[in-house]
Amino acid sequence: MRLRLDIAYDGTEFHGWASQPGLRTIQEELEAWLPRLLRLTEPVTLTCAGRTDAGVHARGQVAHVDLPEVTDVERVIAELGYKLRNVLPPDVVVRRVSLAPPGFDARFSAIWRRYVYRIADSTPDPLLRIHTHAMRTELDLARINAVAPRLVGLHDFAAFCKAREGATTIRNLQQLSARRTWGDVAEITLISDAFCHSMVRSMVGALVDVATGRRDADWLVGLLDVTERAGEVKVMPPGGLTLEEVGYPPDRDLAARASEARAVRTLQEAE
Repeated sequence: MRLRLDIAYDGTEFHGWASQPGLRTIQEELEAWLPRLLRLTEPVTLTCAGRTDAGVHARGQVAHVDLPEVTDVERVIAELGYKLRNVLPPDVVVRRVSLAPPGFDARFSAIWRRYVYRIADSTPDPLLRIHTHAMRTELDLARINAVAPRLVGLHDFAAFCKAREGATTIRNLQQLSARRTWGDVAEITLISDAFCHSMVRSMVGALVDVATGRRDADWLVGLLDVTERAGEVKVMPPGGLTLEEVGYPPDRDLAARASEARAVRTLQEAE
């Protein structure tokens, strides 16, 4: 049976999601506990919706795990959720455990991920320091919102991504916006079907340059024509970034979406 886990974590003390030898990661923490709590003799493997980097937080991470069939599914799920809440450290929480519907894949069935990068550009609030990045230069969010429509859509975001052999950097950026929230914190929201490695923090870095007047909007839009990682684009620190939410289609479309997401994307789709 396949279970869905909805997970939240403070990424400060983690070296990201993915397991790494000798390092503390969210995946390793969960995979260490699941077999013990379920009394399994074999290890388990979690697949997540978005492999967050070291120091990045999550409120809405989603993962799935395949387990041996059991007769009393509801009891096992209820007990597992209760036990996880009691044994996990305070910086990671499994909010919900549920039976995954047929065709569900935490990674490939997702149709969008919503990330928010938070910046304290005035007087930092010490109560928000864990999930905000403090900077001294005030941001003009109107500049971000003005250039946003020119970045939304299907583009090659190679200028903002760390190259990975065989991986495409073509993504469909569905939404980009900036606003002021509680404590006058600047929130930059990005929603896409998927993000490549370092894309969000790199895009925010370029947006910050525009918002401070260091660069203009045409420079930023011109990066969409660059076919490799752009050295002038800075990567923002991880502590300001949070994976807020992952969206999925109706249950009947989960398998089809997973199959579609595995296909290699091209820019011809936009034509």
